[in-house]
Amino acid sequence: MEKITKETYLNWYKDMLFWRKFEDKLAAVYIQQKVRGFLHLYNGQEAVLAGALHAMDLTKDRMITAYRNHVQPIGMGVDPKRVMAELYGKVTGTSKGMGGSMHIFSKEHRFHGGHGIVGGQIPLGAGMAYGDKYHGRDAVTLCYMGDGAVRQGSLHETFNLAMLWQLPVVFVCENNGYAMGTSVARTSHTEEIWKLGLGYEMPCGPVDGMNPVTVAQEMSKAIERARSGGGPTFLEMKTYRYRGHSMSDAQHYRTKEEVEEYKKIDPITQVLDVIKEKKYATDEEIKQVAKDVKALVSECEKFAEESDYPPVNQLYDMVYEQEDFPFVEHKK
Repeated sequence: MEKITKETYLNWYKDMLFWRKFEDKLAAVYIQQKVRGFLHLYNGQEAVLAGALHAMDLTKDRMITAYRNHVQPIGMGVDPKRVMAELYGKVTGTSKGMGGSMHIFSKEHRFHGGHGIVGGQIPLGAGMAYGDKYHGRDAVTLCYMGDGAVRQGSLHETFNLAMLWQLPVVFVCENNGYAMGTSVARTSHTEEIWKLGLGYEMPCGPVDGMNPVTVAQEMSKAIERARSGGGPTFLEMKTYRYRGHSMSDAQHYRTKEEVEEYKKIDPITQVLDVIKEKKYATDEEIKQVAKDVKALVSECEKFAEESDYPPVNQLYDMVYEQEDFPFVEHKK
């Protein structure tokens, strides 16, 4: 892992603050019905992404996750204006407006999507890792899931094969405590989700998912293990989301006091505290970061607002057709 330097902390602060404000803007325009459908925001979980990106090699490593997936592709290098446009359903979006909130995707930047099926991305992540191993590519796949998805049978099938074939994949459970709205304690015999890896003799363990430093350290070990042929790892990132599961979540399953307690260990605040303590930036420089972030979010919003909706005939461009498909007679 690269050393965690002054530049790292400053980049973490800028990136995480931008991700937070990007999501806040989406919440605002959702209320205005400019973004429709489901909307799952990442507020509070930014350290999980920031630490992972520090440990990854973005020239070759991959990432796949569930439907809370707006800021991950931005971290991987996707233009945030295109992500915002996709959420607006505009033709300038990452999938020409055809994917929307839960299906951001970028082949170019090796971000293989948000997936709306709970746990559906888990075997896909292992499959991509299998492909990299089969073709001799020196790449590692990071496969994310929520705490609700670990109750899916596909996770256990995937863990078994990943260990059997020693695949270069890091499985990451972002445990924010409540899945959609039911606590882990009510749905799992053990609240220590990382222990699921023990049944497959998979290296596994818990991680403080509110601190990008601890995330970077543990992700670095797991990625290096996978890249060197040591097989998969399962990490449970203990984190917390400040907003509801989606914008339609009334959050009756938790108290406002609990949310406020977790805000005391906000990942952005933790990083900012280090910056101030070590005098990595002046108060004016910190204020300037906030101004720059606000300007960039506004730029994304303006781009999305002014972009066109897809033409109707684009619907037909998305239908797969193979002229020489066997046993099918194509009538002209």
